[in-house]
Amino acid sequence: MTRNRVKMAYIENETSRKTTFRKRKGGIMKKALELSTLCDVPIAVFVQSEYNSVPEVFPPSRQAMGNMLVKWEKLSLVEKTKKMMNQEQFIQQRITKATESCKKVAKENKELAMKEVMYDCLRGDNAPCNLDEDELRDLGGVIDQYIKGLNRRIQVLMKDHASSSTSVVPDAAAAAAAVAMPTAEMGSSSNVKDFDLNQTQSE
Repeated sequence: MTRNRVKMAYIENETSRKTTFRKRKGGIMKKALELSTLCDVPIAVFVQSEYNSVPEVFPPSRQAMGNMLVKWEKLSLVEKTKKMMNQEQFIQQRITKATESCKKVAKENKELAMKEVMYDCLRGDNAPCNLDEDELRDLGGVIDQYIKGLNRRIQVLMKDHASSSTSVVPDAAAAAAAVAMPTAEMGSSSNVKDFDLNQTQSE
């Protein structure tokens, strides 16, 4: 069973708001303890609300919290505000990321659609004359990508073929020379023997 997505807005109902505060506050404190224990990093959490007269802090040790506050005070204003953002900036950052993600998905879907159109045209199920100007432009871009990929593949295969040919030719020449040399020697030896035999018969 999937959980309902929480709407990031102020909770008007006081009871629900108080319950949510307690649950989320406990979760933050638990995560702070886990992060501090697992990664051995200094963490400071300070929570002040209308529900508690005394602020809640982590770590509970006053000395540990004091040491971290001293380190914080020593930082310059630029270092303090380098990664700091308010709620408006945080929401704007989320909107920007979501917009970029939507554009990426839309581009991928458009390319897939144009690939289907290209395959339909190749099978004869569709014709370029049935497409409008924008679709033709997108289809041309997809076809150009495929042609570039094919040209790169052809160049790789030609280089592999050329390198294999240059390595095979010297071996073949050497093998041919090795076969030809014994033939020449055998022929010259038989000629010498025939000459001697004829000379002997004439004598």
